[in-house]
Amino acid sequence: MILSASGWRKVFVESGDENDSGSEIGDDNSALVAIAANTFIDYIVKKTGNRQPSIVLGRDTRPTGTAIADIMIRIFSLRNIPIQYIGIAAAPEIMAYSKTQDGFVYISASHNPIGHNGIKFGLGDGGVLSAAEATLLAEDFKTRCEKDDAIDEAVRMVLASNDEEVDWFYAESMAYKKAATAEYHNFSREVISATKNANFQNYVFSKIRQRIKYNSLGIVVDMNGSARTMSIDKSFFEECGITYYGINDNPGQIVHEIIPEPENLVYCAREMERLQKEGHEDAILGYMPDCDGDRGNIVYWDSSEKKAKVLKAQEVFSLSVLAELSFMTCVNEISLQEMSSLETSISSEQNLAIAVNGPTSMRIDEIAKAFNAKVYRAEVGEANVVNLARALRQRGYDVRILGEGSNGGTITHPAAVRDPLNTIFALVKLLTIRDFMDNEGCMHKGLFHIWCDARGIEESYDDNFKIEDIIKTLPVYTTTGVSEKRAVLHIKTSDHGILKGKFQKLFESSWKKNLPIFKQRYGIESYKAVCTNGVTQKSDISDFSISGKGGLKVIFYDKNNEAVAFIWMRGSGTEPVFRIMCDVKGHNPKLEHLLLEWETRMLNHADKD
Repeated sequence: MILSASGWRKVFVESGDENDSGSEIGDDNSALVAIAANTFIDYIVKKTGNRQPSIVLGRDTRPTGTAIADIMIRIFSLRNIPIQYIGIAAAPEIMAYSKTQDGFVYISASHNPIGHNGIKFGLGDGGVLSAAEATLLAEDFKTRCEKDDAIDEAVRMVLASNDEEVDWFYAESMAYKKAATAEYHNFSREVISATKNANFQNYVFSKIRQRIKYNSLGIVVDMNGSARTMSIDKSFFEECGITYYGINDNPGQIVHEIIPEPENLVYCAREMERLQKEGHEDAILGYMPDCDGDRGNIVYWDSSEKKAKVLKAQEVFSLSVLAELSFMTCVNEISLQEMSSLETSISSEQNLAIAVNGPTSMRIDEIAKAFNAKVYRAEVGEANVVNLARALRQRGYDVRILGEGSNGGTITHPAAVRDPLNTIFALVKLLTIRDFMDNEGCMHKGLFHIWCDARGIEESYDDNFKIEDIIKTLPVYTTTGVSEKRAVLHIKTSDHGILKGKFQKLFESSWKKNLPIFKQRYGIESYKAVCTNGVTQKSDISDFSISGKGGLKVIFYDKNNEAVAFIWMRGSGTEPVFRIMCDVKGHNPKLEHLLLEWETRMLNHADKD
């Protein structure tokens, strides 16, 4: 089992085949679940000081989830912990609901193949445990597993559970599920509008509905049988006047691979093209979530080329960032009289920052610069980015948006988890909140107009813009896709600090030999190495090995000391692979391929020594 802050994962299906869609988990895995449940109970009781903490339990739609949940329920029942089992629920839903409780346990393996499953743990702050707390929990779990009688004790506890009491947990499940979806609905309104104030929420959503009445909008969703089939997506869209077009939207109807990368977004794209041919011209946006529903990349209709296109992960995140920074600017430009009448609590003083992971493209730095926002980077991992954002807020920064650009994962404050609903509404706001007049008769620029103005490309704005017009204004970068085969290496060296130390020697030797070519052909004249461990980034390091299992990035600069490219590496915390990537300013696939091949060759050489 891989134990990380993002969750504990393994192949749970009894056969051990990660692509097996069976539901049986076997005795050994059952024992692991029982030990995990016991470990978390003791942890949260100690952490909260409450002998009977309120804990929410939910799962995604993987076949093995039913058996894992049942064992969890039996252990919680035996320990007299009053859990609220909400059944199938999207990760953002259970985390939103957990804000009203002491903590949560969520059964999911996110985007991993169907035979995998896992467990995520969190307290009542709406996010997974911090890296430090997750480490404490994992160490206790491992200690318990190493005891001679660990399996016997786990079996004893499962058999000792009372079937009648367990049945009550299931009987109450529907009521708790209803409460969870209601809380998620209200929380989503808060996140999308950036305020708890109901009047201002109504104001924002009325702007969206007004535009949709004038120009209809439909969203195509390939649910792929995910947990979002049991969530609020359809009703939330319809409440906003948006047409919902769903496919594969029965729970557990997993008809293709789970990871929402381009190769699997083609199904959503095909459905969009089918709808367009049948006259549904409003079907211009779409997404596909992963199994737990906390991630969903985007498909859009390019009206100029008359075809559905898949947005790259880095582009999804970039659009979300420029949308939310434009939205905050728009909010703060509304007249004081109108703001006063709405009694919104949004501050007019902005000290903006964005928290991202190490491999997020440098295009984010350009977008942030247009809004005078600062960019801070953490190690890969949702928990790391969330905790970095929390630390920045304690320092006085307004961190409206954060996430992992490398996989398109967008987190919009006050949410502490990725959510495709928030991502899609960032684009909805871009398309619908256009130039408007306030109650005093003053004109205000819409979100895309604000972005063009901030970017210094006013000439790119047209009142009749479409989604492809917005995409064209993104800073141009050539970036390795996270799901590309060349972005994944299988490294034998277990100590990544040693591996990176060997890589450094090879890199420095090769750099000296190839510097004249880099200067002449690509304008690259210098470099700096940066490492990210948890929420900490160290710049201009002289020893690559100090990055350990964290992220290592080598940034390349031109003669003006402007960053023009980087290569990056890190071993995955949730899969047995070593990930690499390259980011190059401008449309320059030749340089991106050259740098990534160079990095690959040196890493493979370092791994052999």
